Amino acid sequence: MKKAYVIFPAIAMLVFFGFWWSFRSEYEAKQQAKIQQVRKEKEDKLRKEAADRELAIKNAYAEQERRKKAKEAKELKERADREARQAAVEARNKSYRDRDKLEKQVERLTDEVKAEKEAMAKLEEQKRKLADEEKFLRTYVTMAEANAKSLADLIDEINKAEAAQAAAAAAAARAARS
Repeated sequence: MKKAYVIFPAIAMLVFFGFWWSFRSEYEAKQQAKIQQVRKEKEDKLRKEAADRELAIKNAYAEQERRKKAKEAKELKERADREARQAAVEARNKSYRDRDKLEKQVERLTDEVKAEKEAMAKLEEQKRKLADEEKFLRTYVTMAEANAKSLADLIDEINKAEAAQAAAAAAAARAARS
């Protein structure tokens, strides 16, 4: 009877282990199937959301591009109008400045002509004075050259006389020594 205490519980345990193993393998498969189903549903939901989001982004970009092009066209038209107005204002201001500049230039040139005529008259007077001075200097130079020549001749004569006097004194000294 002592063997019955061990054999029946061991057999019961083996039977339980068989049921348990069978249940465990089916349970894990069912759990894996449930997990796969939930994962597939999540992935499908995420793919659908991503596709919707991508479509929304494309639509937003298209709308943004349309608005951007419209804004650029409007800015381009406004810039062209603004530049045309600015060019007209600048042309008007330039014509006023040119007119004032030309009036001042006429006045300045008139004053310069008057000043140049006076300067020319002074230069003509100075030219006449310089011509007179040149004439005087030419005559003075010829007289100075004549004086220089006569002085050079005089110095040569003095040098000859001094040389003759020195020769005579040397001859007298030699005569006195002999």
